[in-house]
Amino acid sequence: MSRPLFLVDALPAIGRFVLEGAEGRHAADVQRLQPGEELLLGDGLGGLAPATVVSASKGSLLLDVGAVARTEPPQPRLVVAQGLAKGDRGELAVQAMTEVGVDEILPWAAARSVTQWRGDRGAKSRDKWAATAREAAKQARRAWVPAVGGTPDVSTKNLAARMAAGSAFVLHEEAVVRLAAVDLPDTGDLILVVGPEGGVAPAELAAFTEAGAVPVRLGDNVLRTSTAGVAAISLLNTRLGRW
Repeated sequence: MSRPLFLVDALPAIGRFVLEGAEGRHAADVQRLQPGEELLLGDGLGGLAPATVVSASKGSLLLDVGAVARTEPPQPRLVVAQGLAKGDRGELAVQAMTEVGVDEILPWAAARSVTQWRGDRGAKSRDKWAATAREAAKQARRAWVPAVGGTPDVSTKNLAARMAAGSAFVLHEEAVVRLAAVDLPDTGDLILVVGPEGGVAPAELAAFTEAGAVPVRLGDNVLRTSTAGVAAISLLNTRLGRW
């Protein structure tokens, strides 16, 4: 079994360190790690440090921490604008996309999104997506935790403006070009738009294509909003040599 990953605000220096708080409670009381067992500490920003449990007590572990290893963020960055979806489909998409390697997630307030993030509800929903990404990154042993952008969500206008600075593709069932055949950038942001349950509206597609985005399709089947991004990232991982 691979070493479990626990996230801390800042990685400690080589030597003894007490893992406490929420991560310490999970490690000591839920996973019940024992002296001699190994784990990883991460800061979510590319840093990982190996550690060995010296002793365990309720809610905390005393660790012997090794040297920090740092990894550069992958290039190009895979950014997914995920249309807000009803129920838990958005969170399912965030979880799965994080596990397969998304680098940033933009909650997109699409015209056909049944769910709308407003006021306190919007802030809480965004925080829930961020927490989901954090836990999924731990599960996948990722050195980099994907950022969840938006304040709390991203409008079509703002998303189109961001596309002008990078490469962008819109998953659309009527597209002729396949994602497997388009040219991909070597660096910068590769933005992928995933519509909500009702899909991308014509006015949105027009705004995105005017900003330079290319409509693409995965195949002949129409995927759910909670699975389309996962399938697309998996394809891109293969094409970019990540997998």
